[in-house]
Amino acid sequence: MNHLVAIVGPTGIGKSRLALRLAQTFHGEIVNADSRQVYRHMDIGTAKPGPKELSLVPHHLIGIVNPDESFSLAQYQALTYQTIRDIQQRHKLPFLVGGSGLYVWAVLEGWKIPPVPPDLEFRQSLEKKAATTGADELYQELRKVDPAAAQKIDPRNVRRVIRALEVYQKTKTSFSQLQGKEAPSFNTLIIGLTADRAELYRRIDLRIDEMIGQGLVAEVEKLVNIGYDFNLPAMSSIGYKQIGGFLKGELTLAAAIQQIKFETHRFVRHQYAWFRLTDDRIHWFDIKTQADLDIEATLTKFLGNEPGETRCPLEQVA
Repeated sequence: MNHLVAIVGPTGIGKSRLALRLAQTFHGEIVNADSRQVYRHMDIGTAKPGPKELSLVPHHLIGIVNPDESFSLAQYQALTYQTIRDIQQRHKLPFLVGGSGLYVWAVLEGWKIPPVPPDLEFRQSLEKKAATTGADELYQELRKVDPAAAQKIDPRNVRRVIRALEVYQKTKTSFSQLQGKEAPSFNTLIIGLTADRAELYRRIDLRIDEMIGQGLVAEVEKLVNIGYDFNLPAMSSIGYKQIGGFLKGELTLAAAIQQIKFETHRFVRHQYAWFRLTDDRIHWFDIKTQADLDIEATLTKFLGNEPGETRCPLEQVA
């Protein structure tokens, strides 16, 4: 068993629902590829699977670190490879599921991540600089020392800009030169879910309203009461940051919710830069025009055999 199935696409598109169905049908297990679901206590705002879903199919790499603990891409990649191999050795099918392009491609393309440990003092100094002089100044510094890396990094992604500068500062070698690739030997199928923007934004807005109804405000309050500061990278996630503004009296709840929706829409556009509709490695399926059975047929062909006996109707996992 050397197969791996990745399910990718924008947030709110239904990746988790599909993965749960396919994992039950094809005797699989789910490996998280969402950079926020790795944190404990952050459940509603990251749309983690609930107890029902977790009882139906084994899930891995969900809630493995505290919000104030550092968790690097290199750690994620190593844990994911270990988990995938373990699933395969037990003759199960691993499903890598999530919308964090950095995580997904680091695994699928086998990125050689620079062996430079985090320098918290260096990072804090650059974070202060970004806060006082603006993030663009840091980005311009990166363009000078590593234009290739700068071209691939969103100027607004301060954390990634700082990481690229950190690697250059420690090694005197550009981040892009150190980041080679050596794809793993997995036989991989990449399934992409998509929809037109209007439908996708409608689903996102509905999902955010549901998160508020499920108790997102109380979840953020609990995190603060435990002692997790809003300055932590984990707490800067979409949803947590805006609800934090509400709790601090900087925003009304209505304004916070509207900001969450706006920022999520923008995040989706960024996700499509990672998962391009023109990428011929990805088998794209439009959720409004193509049924799960089409995806099952593609997966069956990929595996070269018939799926297992166990099937689960959509209504049971919706």
